[in-house]
Amino acid sequence: MITVHHLNNSRSQRVLWLLEELEVPYQIKRYQREASMLAPEALKKVHPLGKSPVITDDHRVVAESGAILEYLEAQYDPEHRLKLFDDEEILQSRYWLHYAEGSLMPLLVMKLIFSRMGKAPVPWLLRPIGSAFGKGVQKGYIDPQLANHRQFIEQHLASHEWFAGSRFSIADVQMSFPLQAFSARGGAADSPAIQAWLEKVQQRAAWQRALEKGGEITLS
Repeated sequence: MITVHHLNNSRSQRVLWLLEELEVPYQIKRYQREASMLAPEALKKVHPLGKSPVITDDHRVVAESGAILEYLEAQYDPEHRLKLFDDEEILQSRYWLHYAEGSLMPLLVMKLIFSRMGKAPVPWLLRPIGSAFGKGVQKGYIDPQLANHRQFIEQHLASHEWFAGSRFSIADVQMSFPLQAFSARGGAADSPAIQAWLEKVQQRAAWQRALEKGGEITLS
């Protein structure tokens, strides 16, 4: 039995979604973020870094979103529901699978951190300085970078039904979290292709089952 070590408001929701798409039995062990928004120490008993997502499958411990999605597809998709056969689609799926965490998520995390520099736990005397600094970094660097990424993704989705091409794949599962975060924070405004893709994802029965089991995500 697969166990998903599920942290609230985290990337592990993607793992639940893929398992629902594959109709694979699993169980959830839940963890709540600390007041600092970090994962609790209990997750270090599962993996030394104490991060989510992480799954256990009998004696195996698998961490990192992309590695987990690839593992589940390889081990638990005997009917080839998500298998791609076109070389170009395989390449596109691999690209977006790595792009999500390698290029887009670091910028979204930076934006979140710098947007909170005027709030606790920053000491109140330093919050005005922190707020001004955070806004400056966002305006001068992060926001222009995100705008470039938004245009890049929008152009791709305007001419492709799914990230790999004509077929749904684990690339779509992987891209769901950053695009949810992007949309929740206003970054996907005036991006009809991104919005259409998000609506299409949210209509999938497996997505809805994963939300019912894992809980709603708040990313704003």
